Amino acid sequence: MLDHLKETDWGTPKRESTREVTLEIDGNEVTVPAGTSLMRAAVDAGIKVPKLCATDSLEPFGSCRLCLVEIEGRKGFPASCTTPAEAGMKVSTQTPKLQELRKGVMELYISDHPLDCLTCSANGNCELQDMAGVTGLRNVRYGFDGANHLDCQKDESNPYFTYDPSKCIVCNRCVRACEETQGTFALTISGRGFESRVSPGQDEAFMDSECVSCGACVEACPTATLQEKSVIWLGQPEHSVITTCAYCGVGCGFKAEMKGNEVVRMVPWKDGKANEGHSCVKGRFAWGYATHQDRMLKPMIREKITDPWREVSWEVALNHAAGEFKRLQGKYGKDSIGGITSSRCTNEETYLVQKLVRAAFGNNNVDTCARVCHSPTGYGLGQTLGTSAGTQTFKSVEKADVIMVIGANPTDGHPVFASRMKKRLRQGAKLIVIDPRRIDIVKSPHVRAEHHLQLKPGTNVAVVTAMAHVIVTEGLVAEDYVAERCDPKSFGEWREFVARPENSPEAMAVATGVPPEALRAAARLYANAGNGAIYYGLGVTEHSQGSTMVMGIANLAMATGNVGREGVGINPLRGQNNVQGSCDMGSFPHELPGYRHVSDSTTRATFEAAWGVEISPEPGLRIPNMFDAALTGSFKGLYCEGEDIVQSDPNTQHVAEAMMAMECVVVQDLFLNETAKYAHVFLPGSSFLEKDGTFTNAERRISRVRKVMPPKAGYADWEVTVKLAQALGYPMDYATPEAIMDEIAALTPSFSGVSYQRLDELGSIQWPCNAMAPEGTPTMHIDKFVRGKGRFIITQYVATDEKVTRKFPLLLTTGRILSQYNVGAQTRRTPNNQWHSEDRLEIHPHDAEERGIKDDDWVGIQSRAGETVLRASVSERMQPGVVYTTFHFPESGANVITTDNSDWATNCPEYKVTAVQVMPVMQPSAWQREYSRFNRVQQELLDARTDSSVSVSAK
Repeated sequence: MLDHLKETDWGTPKRESTREVTLEIDGNEVTVPAGTSLMRAAVDAGIKVPKLCATDSLEPFGSCRLCLVEIEGRKGFPASCTTPAEAGMKVSTQTPKLQELRKGVMELYISDHPLDCLTCSANGNCELQDMAGVTGLRNVRYGFDGANHLDCQKDESNPYFTYDPSKCIVCNRCVRACEETQGTFALTISGRGFESRVSPGQDEAFMDSECVSCGACVEACPTATLQEKSVIWLGQPEHSVITTCAYCGVGCGFKAEMKGNEVVRMVPWKDGKANEGHSCVKGRFAWGYATHQDRMLKPMIREKITDPWREVSWEVALNHAAGEFKRLQGKYGKDSIGGITSSRCTNEETYLVQKLVRAAFGNNNVDTCARVCHSPTGYGLGQTLGTSAGTQTFKSVEKADVIMVIGANPTDGHPVFASRMKKRLRQGAKLIVIDPRRIDIVKSPHVRAEHHLQLKPGTNVAVVTAMAHVIVTEGLVAEDYVAERCDPKSFGEWREFVARPENSPEAMAVATGVPPEALRAAARLYANAGNGAIYYGLGVTEHSQGSTMVMGIANLAMATGNVGREGVGINPLRGQNNVQGSCDMGSFPHELPGYRHVSDSTTRATFEAAWGVEISPEPGLRIPNMFDAALTGSFKGLYCEGEDIVQSDPNTQHVAEAMMAMECVVVQDLFLNETAKYAHVFLPGSSFLEKDGTFTNAERRISRVRKVMPPKAGYADWEVTVKLAQALGYPMDYATPEAIMDEIAALTPSFSGVSYQRLDELGSIQWPCNAMAPEGTPTMHIDKFVRGKGRFIITQYVATDEKVTRKFPLLLTTGRILSQYNVGAQTRRTPNNQWHSEDRLEIHPHDAEERGIKDDDWVGIQSRAGETVLRASVSERMQPGVVYTTFHFPESGANVITTDNSDWATNCPEYKVTAVQVMPVMQPSAWQREYSRFNRVQQELLDARTDSSVSVSAK
């Protein structure tokens, strides 16, 4: 009876201890670590103790009085969830007296409960019903005069779950989940006695409170008090499938709970190593886009982007695309076409796209959106440590003493990791934030930063070099570590460089805007930490000196001995679900899978033997090079799978012009996105719910993606790429994604031990996984760096070309919002829009007052690249001279104003620094007016589409 679908019924967790105790429970001898609760010890013995307030994801509370036990030689009936096991105890969990007490407790609960048990939507998944059965309660002697249900209003304000206080048993599980698991502290218990109930904020509606809709309260609730609306509408699920979230780079494991082929709800998987049973509003609830009416489910073709679309069969569409690519190569040369892989698709699908470009197109013109966000991570860490990925697990943060967050907003961008981090901060770890904006983590409930270095955008390298100056000149270097682990020559040169007076905090203050005493204090705190961990995001990489900054971070970590064990490390927070995987799979024009350069003849020979073709030794075109080549007439065709480059890449007008210059653009996606409006062939894509494969998250964790419903358009993405390759005349013969992974493992040393069987056995694997590490590598560089000796690199600060002027006196930086994801193609098609339905410009009160701008006013933002119009939010989160916006809504045109400046090493765009002017306006920008016109025309062409099975002749 206790084995319902929720995973909250296995008692409180074991406590870590080296000492063990042996006791007797119901006549069974049990040995457990000292400090283990009696409830947990009973579970280990196969004995289930009745309970309501206890769950293994929360600290023991002892309020429900159902888990009472008897202990020989002791008076009373202690709660087993809060009573630690002791050697020699003799415990009874089932006696006549306990049965009587538990039945009495349950009778009180039921007397304060509504009388709709038979029709309750939680029927079959309600712990209160379960416990009534366990205790044998059949009748209630008391009346219902004071019961909650007499005068309670449901709160339906949240789009995803309902709150029915009449069903609340005041177990506190939701309150504790909000505090312990999520760290938001949005819920309290208000009232006394029969009037007690859960309250969001100060008796507010859920949507008006500080609730972030992570679902932890819903998951913890043992009744139907807090319940998903999807369950109320569809009924209880009847089977589940383990899969991986397709949003951010945390890579949360989920149970897709199903009725037939319909998703009822997504429940965070407790055995998911990245999330351990937690979730955020996107992964938990925002999956409805997969069945949204905007999904495009039939292939379409057209001659020109001014023509109506024609729906055709898959065979016609693929043959037409292949014919066009062949025509273009015959006319303009082999290098006239290329492809773009997706960081939202699986490893297997990404691998196939780069293989198609190299083997079927015959060139290396392949790139990925990962380059426009985290390519400096790959370059910077590769140069210093020898590998291009983060060094730790997310769980490692639980052992950090000082946490430095640079250019990242974890509570919005990576909320499940942020909850884990906030928990560690509440336990006493110290926090340093380096960010131009006052993000939530700087000061939130029960957590605040010890130091917030509010630097000017574009001066990251100056700050990190000044911190290194303090560490070197104040004798804070971990000398023994550096002597043992690092290259002495490069360290000596670096030490001499950072010690120069011009690199001091005082000398750098004019550029950075950071008070020298604050920077010195932060440097000392990090250097003196027992364990110092650095987490960074796009605010580090998306700069003209992005690669330099990543190397500067590595320098700091090596100099202080903070690489190679738990609780430390260099941890990039990847933005999309498979950014790491798309890099691993060889999506860059100069690298084959496993980060091996195409010029290496031995590597090429390995792939040529497996693929049966000759591979070009010359690196191909990056995305911006493709655009430039299109405008000069030498690049004519593009296969773009799962990316919306028109909305996501900088300098939108430049991108659009390049797209219009191409003769055959093939877009494979779920929706007719901004890029697809410039396409000549549209191939319907498949969501993560419709495919098998793997994702690799920000901690190098490879996790299974499992199909829970058939592909709505007929094929999964990997099957479409296979069929396109075959239409081009190149044989790809894979029966399943598993066969693709087997090929990846055979050709990629860091994946050589990866297989679906091993993933099913272990749940997930962190690469490198090979003969040396058959179960993967949670922590990198333990004994030595991958490159051997760690290499220090000089990080000379070079100011960005984007400087404020009289014409453009403000600096614009960009970021993300919790409820929205990337370009919003998925989240905008869910109720997440109820939180944020537009991009806004945040501006400091001083700058707003100077320009006569008030909250909600329309403002024009102009840069040297373009102009757009947004509504203003006057906010002290910003510092004077800096403005901020997001890029989730295409009509906002956030990337119309970002420039084509980029990182010196990788061409990663400098999204984070754009010089702008902001002024009040009364109408949309010229770009927005043109966007509206173009969008209207494209919608008309879509609405006018015809169904055709006739093949289209070549131009």
